[in-house]
Amino acid sequence: MSAKTLLKDQLFNAETVGQLAREFAAALPFFDAGRFQRAALAGFAERELMARLEWIADCAEAQLSADFEEMADQLEAAMPPRLDPTLRDNDFGHFIHAVPGILAARHGLEAHRAMAMKLIYAATQRFSMEFYIRAFLTRWPEETLADLAVWAEDDNYHVRRLVSEGTRPRLPWARAVSLSPEQTLPLLDRLSADPARFVTRSVANHLNDLSKGDADLVVARLAIWADAAEQDPGELAWMTRHALRTAVKSGHPGALLALGYRQEAPLAVTLSLDAPTIRIGDALAFSCEIAVTEEMPVLVDYRISFYRPSGRASQKVFKLRQGIARPGHPFTASKFHAMKGDATTFTLHPGRHAIVLQVNGVDRAEAFFDLTG
Repeated sequence: MSAKTLLKDQLFNAETVGQLAREFAAALPFFDAGRFQRAALAGFAERELMARLEWIADCAEAQLSADFEEMADQLEAAMPPRLDPTLRDNDFGHFIHAVPGILAARHGLEAHRAMAMKLIYAATQRFSMEFYIRAFLTRWPEETLADLAVWAEDDNYHVRRLVSEGTRPRLPWARAVSLSPEQTLPLLDRLSADPARFVTRSVANHLNDLSKGDADLVVARLAIWADAAEQDPGELAWMTRHALRTAVKSGHPGALLALGYRQEAPLAVTLSLDAPTIRIGDALAFSCEIAVTEEMPVLVDYRISFYRPSGRASQKVFKLRQGIARPGHPFTASKFHAMKGDATTFTLHPGRHAIVLQVNGVDRAEAFFDLTG
């Protein structure tokens, strides 16, 4: 069986570098595609994913003008066609086309802000510039936010998505930006009724980031959007669920109520384990039953309290099931939770563990099991 191909090798290899080389050479007669490709590939072995991107930009820059305005024209000329504007989701483009953003932030940030932003505007229609616009948000917050307010109305949905994604408080892999909700929420207001799922997903993820610091703020904003009735109800319902997923997981009352889950709902819950002792590497098998006296939506999560040699348990919440519970028809759910002994991100230790069942954000039942080596 062949070894799994690493993401850095899937994204950056002879084929993808060759594609970029051909694009540059086709637009710029002086560009030596072979020289670029040889240099880029020679530097990959010692570099991880994001460092490879910077290196590719280094190799391209070596053949471009030292004057940024001329370089920007060269970079734009070498761009591939825009991503399909008729699509509405899952059209990410290719990482290899991040080069213009890297060079815009590297050489245009201080003395050529307007030209660099123009380059980012063009580039994000080929591959999202969410990482690279953050340097401009940090250095030129007022000016960049003003540009984004205009871009929020752009015809191209990739440009509109950048407005939300580039300003996210907790964008994965990206540098932090010191923007307040008061600065970014007006941008999200403009995007809240967007017709493209690619945009509304970003808006919901942005709200989810904000909810980790102020869930009440997010619940209130979603209520304003619901009252405005500018977005399709089904899409806004999806956005609401996605935006409140972290708040719901933590049992935030306002978030649960916004989704129709009543914490004080009258119900009876039983939790059963198939076995009181589990070996590391096996699965914890359990089931639950929820009885109600009136029809209601229920959201069922479970929390495992993992034993730690230090004596302080480590807890993680997992999704189980959601649906409608009805009188006379118990709502049931079951799960086999793998207790993986070879996980690279979380180490299991033998000892006494607990599982807690949450229904609509409230702890309703608890059971204990011993994990053995």
